[in-house]
Amino acid sequence: MKNIVVLVSGGGTNLQALIDAQESGQIKNGKITCVISSKPGVFALERARNHQIPVRVIARKEYPDVAAYSRAVLEAIQEEKADLVVYAGFMTILDEQVVKAMPNKMMNVHPALIPSFCGKGYYGLRVHEEALRKGVKVTGATVHFVTEVCDGGPIILQKPVAVREDDTPEILQRRVMEEAEWKILPQAVAMFCDDLLEVRNDRVYCKSAADGTGECC
Repeated sequence: MKNIVVLVSGGGTNLQALIDAQESGQIKNGKITCVISSKPGVFALERARNHQIPVRVIARKEYPDVAAYSRAVLEAIQEEKADLVVYAGFMTILDEQVVKAMPNKMMNVHPALIPSFCGKGYYGLRVHEEALRKGVKVTGATVHFVTEVCDGGPIILQKPVAVREDDTPEILQRRVMEEAEWKILPQAVAMFCDDLLEVRNDRVYCKSAADGTGECC
């Protein structure tokens, strides 16, 4: 059974999707053992407590710089004996020391089809505002491993979502969460916990039941 540590900064809707997947049996070989928040008082912490999941608050504002904050988060992750770390609406930058300590063991979900609308500054409503401004017909979500490059890690899963003519950024954001993020993040975590993911040459492959491999889709 793999230990899953989830990093949060806000309401925790993606955390809830993971909790639901765990309780329904979709995530069979992993357990959320700790939720770490970069802010006190956020609703994600309440979600965790409602399901008897231990929580820790490591407030970004209490640390002088990114390096000091990253060290504190890394120490907590190691204390929790994490096998997998999941960014679930975690809005704080961590430096390379964390990634180097957990290679291909940290996941993030991004609300667009990478490489579109991603990278530094692309988070929250801005992603969907830009998608609408560009007039794309399809957007979606991506789950990827975390590397030193923002939104640049190997892609695990993607799911498209149609863009409608009357969409606002808020409406599109909600649809992307409901139709994509809340589905592929638990799926990717379950695959990791089942030892079905392999990274080769910066690409993610899924081991088949017949012991072969196929590229994730």
